[in-house]
Amino acid sequence: MADKVKHIARDEVDRVAAITRDAAVSRAYLYPIKGVAYYMSHRSLWQPMLSRLGPTLGVGLGVVSSMFFFTYLPQVAMLAFVEGPMAPISAIPLVLSESSTLFNVISRTFLIEDALIDTFDGTLVARDLSPLVAEGRQLKTGQDPIGKLGKMIKKPFARFTPTAIVRYLMYLPLNLIPVVGTLLFIIAQGRRNGPSAHASFGVIANLLELIPIAGIFFAFTNQVAAALWAADIEKRQHTNTQGEVSAVNSD
Repeated sequence: MADKVKHIARDEVDRVAAITRDAAVSRAYLYPIKGVAYYMSHRSLWQPMLSRLGPTLGVGLGVVSSMFFFTYLPQVAMLAFVEGPMAPISAIPLVLSESSTLFNVISRTFLIEDALIDTFDGTLVARDLSPLVAEGRQLKTGQDPIGKLGKMIKKPFARFTPTAIVRYLMYLPLNLIPVVGTLLFIIAQGRRNGPSAHASFGVIANLLELIPIAGIFFAFTNQVAAALWAADIEKRQHTNTQGEVSAVNSD
């Protein structure tokens, strides 16, 4: 177990260095905002969220309120040794991040995993990428992108893994660094929501999901954002392939 933790830590050091460079030039950070706009303008994508809204909000309220009640003051006391008067402020995003992690584990495992997949796939269908979706699930006829989704053949999302938990705990001490440490912690956590080459997507997505209660809404808009991003990549690759074929034929 100790060797596994050391291996994960070494991998993270290398990845963070690469992520920092790539995020500076990536425009992927725009997609979470595009996801919100697209979601709000396409009511047909709301059904998965609305069907899970009640119980998920209840869990979110319970997790956030419990975490602040039981852990906020102890963490303020701990941070006070290194941050002094900034401790009450720094403890807020720390508790929110912990609440977000706990909420994600509970909600994604027991409540909204299938709904998030439906939102992602429905967005791809709305972007005329039904053949791509058909590789992982059955599709029905119709105009409603969510209504067309049938039985899943395979699930694309992995459940919360021990590796993810180790990485989260490894980054927690960053919060002991006044002000900057909290920002670095959020950036490091943001990587889990986006590929390593586009960590800026994950940073913005993570910040949105840290917002108490409203984070459930942004969990769905982030799936829309990821689908929009995937659709743009797929269409660019298709265009490039067509260009290469045309060039070969012209020769």
